[in-house]
Amino acid sequence: MRIGMAADHAGVDLKDLLAHHLRACGHQVDDLSPDTDPEDDYPEIVIPLARAVAAGRFERAIFCCGSGIGPAIAANRIPGVRAAVVSDEWSARDAVEHVDVNLLTLGERVIGSELAKSIVDAYLGAHVQGGRHQRRREQIAKLDEAKEARG
Repeated sequence: MRIGMAADHAGVDLKDLLAHHLRACGHQVDDLSPDTDPEDDYPEIVIPLARAVAAGRFERAIFCCGSGIGPAIAANRIPGVRAAVVSDEWSARDAVEHVDVNLLTLGERVIGSELAKSIVDAYLGAHVQGGRHQRRREQIAKLDEAKEARG
């Protein structure tokens, strides 16, 4: 699987650890992170990653920072991106199965390295489900369409 990754200054160590883990599992990982700067701003880093996901450059993406919260909010402003911050395997799997999350945000200050690996494995191993979940995803997609129409 081709995976995009990026991190701000607070998530670099976790991103590097996960990139190594994913490459060892056979995934292609593209790191879009700029050089780290303790004064960097996560929107300036996560938005290019989100746009790449929306354009179809990556099947899935992962962003690491301190908490994961702000980047998920910022990424969800890009039509076609469905970002979620998670801190457990069940939520990572459910996010894909039900919502087709394509950008996962993780907080280096929230989860440990082994849990992060398990979360990422659950995220990448999950498959989108149909049925009522498809209907709900279509309702969400209509919100993206309305946002694009408004400009």
